[in-house]
Amino acid sequence: MSAEVAIQKFSFPFVRAAHLSQENNVTRKGCIQVKTLELRELQDNPVLSNPSSVRVIGAQAHNEKQAQESLPELPPGQDVAAAQVLVCGEASKSTVLSRQCVFEKLIVESEDQRPAAKRQLSSESAARTITVVKKSAVRKEADEPRHLQQKAQLGQRPRACASVTVTRKHRKDLFTSSDVFHRVDSHAVRAGAELKEKCVYNVKTIVQSITKEARTELEKLRAIWVWLCHNIEYDVSGYLGHSEKLSSPEEVIAAGRGVCCSYSNLCTEMCREVGIECQEVPGHSKGIGYRQGQSLKHVKSDHLWNAVLLGGQWFLLDACWGAGRVDMEHESFVKRFDDFYFLTDPEEFIDSHFPDEEKWQLLGIPISQEEFERRVFKTSAFFSMGLRLIRPHHCHIVTDNGEASVSLGFSKPTTFTYEITQHQDLLHCGASEQKESINSSFGILTVSHRSMKLQLLPPASGMYDVKVFARPEAAATPLVWVCSFTVECPTPRAMEEIPENPFLSWGLQPVAGSLGVTSSSQSSEVAEVDEGVFDLVLKTSRPLMMLCELVHPEMDAAIAKRCLATQIKPDTLTCHVLCPLHGFYRLSVFVRDYEKTEVKFQNTANFLLHCRGKVVSPHELFPPNLGSACGPGTRTSEAGLSKFSHTTAVVVTQQGKCNITFHNHRDLELHTVLSKEENKSAAFPLSRYLFCTYTDTKVTVSISLPDTGVYRLGLYARITPGGDFNPMCDFILRNICDQPGIPFPCVYSAWSKGCVLFEPRVGLLEPASWVRFRVRVPGIQRVSVVGETRTDLKLNKSRIWEGDVFSGNALQVLKLAVSLGDSSDMAVLMTFDIKQQDKEV
Repeated sequence: MSAEVAIQKFSFPFVRAAHLSQENNVTRKGCIQVKTLELRELQDNPVLSNPSSVRVIGAQAHNEKQAQESLPELPPGQDVAAAQVLVCGEASKSTVLSRQCVFEKLIVESEDQRPAAKRQLSSESAARTITVVKKSAVRKEADEPRHLQQKAQLGQRPRACASVTVTRKHRKDLFTSSDVFHRVDSHAVRAGAELKEKCVYNVKTIVQSITKEARTELEKLRAIWVWLCHNIEYDVSGYLGHSEKLSSPEEVIAAGRGVCCSYSNLCTEMCREVGIECQEVPGHSKGIGYRQGQSLKHVKSDHLWNAVLLGGQWFLLDACWGAGRVDMEHESFVKRFDDFYFLTDPEEFIDSHFPDEEKWQLLGIPISQEEFERRVFKTSAFFSMGLRLIRPHHCHIVTDNGEASVSLGFSKPTTFTYEITQHQDLLHCGASEQKESINSSFGILTVSHRSMKLQLLPPASGMYDVKVFARPEAAATPLVWVCSFTVECPTPRAMEEIPENPFLSWGLQPVAGSLGVTSSSQSSEVAEVDEGVFDLVLKTSRPLMMLCELVHPEMDAAIAKRCLATQIKPDTLTCHVLCPLHGFYRLSVFVRDYEKTEVKFQNTANFLLHCRGKVVSPHELFPPNLGSACGPGTRTSEAGLSKFSHTTAVVVTQQGKCNITFHNHRDLELHTVLSKEENKSAAFPLSRYLFCTYTDTKVTVSISLPDTGVYRLGLYARITPGGDFNPMCDFILRNICDQPGIPFPCVYSAWSKGCVLFEPRVGLLEPASWVRFRVRVPGIQRVSVVGETRTDLKLNKSRIWEGDVFSGNALQVLKLAVSLGDSSDMAVLMTFDIKQQDKEV
């Protein structure tokens, strides 16, 4: 083999002598490690540059063509500055048949007559793997024995195909961020604008001007790339055939527009001016005109991009895609600098660009054209946001039982949404690449800590297009298109309609933590509602206010309001939900900081509820006009009301009566209100079914309910003297007792703090009967019951006024009154009604 052939095939120099040796037995695998110096040493060596200086010695001679066929060709991307070659193999059948194998010996002697080093290679090597390591890796091995750097041996010519593994640099190895090019980018943009203003269209002049600030090959290439992206627009008119396509570089520069070949051709010309090796790469792309799912077999390639050689390695770039996008709906070009397509890593580039020649994939394991067609289309934003595809692995999905799913992973908090539409052939069909919300009810999108799941439920048989949109959680910009799928639905699932979710996803939203919500009792999965009742509990990191919205496709908004009751505590938010209809509900939660009344409520969670069992009847709905704060919580605590006997918003009574107690530490003036949607059967106003007792700091609210049903008990307090009563909280009282409750006495303003009624505890007395009265009224001189006659009560040792009073027959009311001094004037504390024979309660 000549030195020229060796240089061509291996792309690295041999400057030492290499000897091939033999072994008698073919019983084990062998390997040899070869380290080489830089290519220029070989080129500068007169001995090695002359084919006549190479001697081939061996028992069996092989011609140059055989050697070329047996040695693997290194792909684009090989670092030719220096390489480490590892040759490994195992014996072939033909070698085993011979007792003693004869090996070729290739000896290359340098001009300075340095001694050749030897290393034995197992004679059984028949198939080999060659691994190329870049110069930087070789330098790290300086501590290895010196003789390993001074000798190189090649084993027996392989009889099987050899595989090549290349250690590649990635984009991040060249630069950590595009910010490092700020100086170069700014100069290229500024110089480009000045040249355009001066009508300079000469390629050489432009390159010299825009690369003036560049110090390295990389910076020169960057300046060229930025100039192309900012000064050449895609020629949509020429692409569509409405006008003639421009061909020469000067025409393209002067017009400021061109098609893909214009970008690639200009890039090649400009790189040539600065000494950067650049190739035009033809192939297929998933750009405008690409039809989803189409076979590219026997289809002529439609795109051109570039490959450049930097530091001995090939990199890919596409200035056409980096300049912007085409809006096919309006047949226009949208300028949008996309840095992603500058030196894109091959593993990401292959999702949208498939070269005609396999070697320009620059992949360790190339993919087939069929695999390229099946791959999911990902936009540059997909990779920029650090997303990863969990499933499916191909772009075409067939539903299973009317359902299909898509799942993406992410490393940083990300917000998602989606769009599902009837299938269109063109991938880029003019649809928007940005989105603010979901306008489809044919899917369920949920976001967990590090992944997104989209459950797709097509409404009918057919083909659908699904676009997924995303943005970083902290961003205020619209969500952008990140990937696409096609969904084939042979048979849709028979199911109830799912309400639309305009708030992006189900479950806690990505912003929930920043809004103060730390966890939820319900996951992002569908919640099955039992008995028509559902409770949601959210834990918070700070006091929040909450509003809730319940939506059902067939439910009126007024009814929906009566299905919700919210309780707000400093560290907990609770929402009680009633489901009066079967099917799916959307429960949305909105929060803001408790003290920041000027701040708008923001959506923090959305839950999908499914009720298919028992439902709540209309008369079991919550009372109308419930306040936002039900049950004790943040508002009552701030007012100094504490130690409530009932800490939940809903109180259920089986006897038709109950006592709610709490403490009033600030001695606020209180007021209570009892209400119900309708109270046709009650003979007395609902105020008669409440009775308040206030001793020291303890307050007792006694309730006796006239019939079954749901009531609202409102608690109010006057925070400032002379001010209005402010709502503290509402209790929801659910009475399941069939026996009607008896009303309390009618209380007047003289009944105040410290007064306690022990007997009678009812306000409706039997006629013509003796009634025992026992009452504590502090600071008075006399207590009397006034009817047909006046009966004075006596003060016992326990400071309780007591006595027996005859109710009488004719009188309808008995008055409990007190005298504050020697005056004969008395103040009425309360009145009692006497049952009439013809009056029913």
